[in-house]
Amino acid sequence: MPERIIAIAVKKRGSDDRRFASSLDELKSLSSTAGGSVEKVITQNRQRIHPAFYIGEGKVEEIRETAEELEADMIISNDELSPGQLRNLTNHIGIQVIDRSQLILDIFAKRAQTKEGKLQVELAQLEYTLPRLRGRGEEMSRLGAGIGTRGPGETKLETDQRHIRSRIDDIKKQLKQVVRQREQYRKRRKTNDVFQVAIVGYTNAGKSTLFNHLTQSDALVEDQLFATLDPLTRKIQLPSGFRTLATDTVGFIQDLPTSLIAAFRSTLEEVTEADYILHVVDASNPDFDLEQQQETVNSLLHDLDADTIPQLMVYNKKDLIDDDFIPMYHPNIFISALEPSDIHRLLRKLEQTLKDEWDWYTVFLNPDQGKLLHRLEQETIVTERFFQENENIYSVSGYMRQNHPLKSLLKGH
Repeated sequence: MPERIIAIAVKKRGSDDRRFASSLDELKSLSSTAGGSVEKVITQNRQRIHPAFYIGEGKVEEIRETAEELEADMIISNDELSPGQLRNLTNHIGIQVIDRSQLILDIFAKRAQTKEGKLQVELAQLEYTLPRLRGRGEEMSRLGAGIGTRGPGETKLETDQRHIRSRIDDIKKQLKQVVRQREQYRKRRKTNDVFQVAIVGYTNAGKSTLFNHLTQSDALVEDQLFATLDPLTRKIQLPSGFRTLATDTVGFIQDLPTSLIAAFRSTLEEVTEADYILHVVDASNPDFDLEQQQETVNSLLHDLDADTIPQLMVYNKKDLIDDDFIPMYHPNIFISALEPSDIHRLLRKLEQTLKDEWDWYTVFLNPDQGKLLHRLEQETIVTERFFQENENIYSVSGYMRQNHPLKSLLKGH
């Protein structure tokens, strides 16, 4: 049975009504993903956040009465709360209070599959918990398991700060080793000069579905937020035969906890190493959500120094739209990731955008230069290849990246 939740939120004067509404809708989706059900939403318009209670003291009493009436299990705040606000609200209302950041961390703890993912989540949770530790031991003992208590677990949360700091140091050492391995994989791919495409987008935009159809693989697909935490890399082949690697990445979300961004830095850096980005957008969202989600992803790409990487906007879920759709960004393509013909169109579009950016070449190769010919077919977009019998030579034309090492090999050909 899902945990019964009351969501609380403060709308500050001057803040955007639609953004506020969309963040509350997102809080409900996050709660559902974590295994809860939002029974009521209580909001308050304020000039500024209450320093001791987040929400006004009169509202705190209303929340307490509503929690009793609905037999709520938990209160979730739409904004990150200070240690004092968390403590004061919990003491006054008498049931567990967590905030949006803790909820997201909880979902990540539930989703993490690999050793790296689990370590990253635990690090983020412990760093979030450390400043909020005073008074948490008794509260955690009283509350038992549920949303907001997954991950490090009660016993770790009840230990002193020195123990937690020691665990944080230990995790950071382990992650350094994992990061080194990840960097070696990246270096190997760069040494082999493999072209890399990163699939990014807001959480639940359909990235994993698209990834599966592009790479003919079976990564986990769920209609829930943050179904993918660990980046997956697979080969894809474009219509010309050119092969590239595609990486499915963790979904972005507005107000992602800073500790989580820091902990997942090495995973997110898969995006910064890409040569090209497919930015997947759920086009079936209302206009404002659509705009806000694209801005959130672009803002995070900027923070990762990945905003200069060429990208194609992939407006997905056209099967869920009846009206005419007007894209915000170019270049773009409008598809359904479930439709094979749209996947072929996307591959052709990706190839065309690469051609527009790359250098055109024509080379002549002898019949004994089969290895070089094979490399051209694998590492460049070959548009024409034929054998000139009278001259006993292969003529090959196509498109190649400006800085490709093959360029120096082809001089004189």
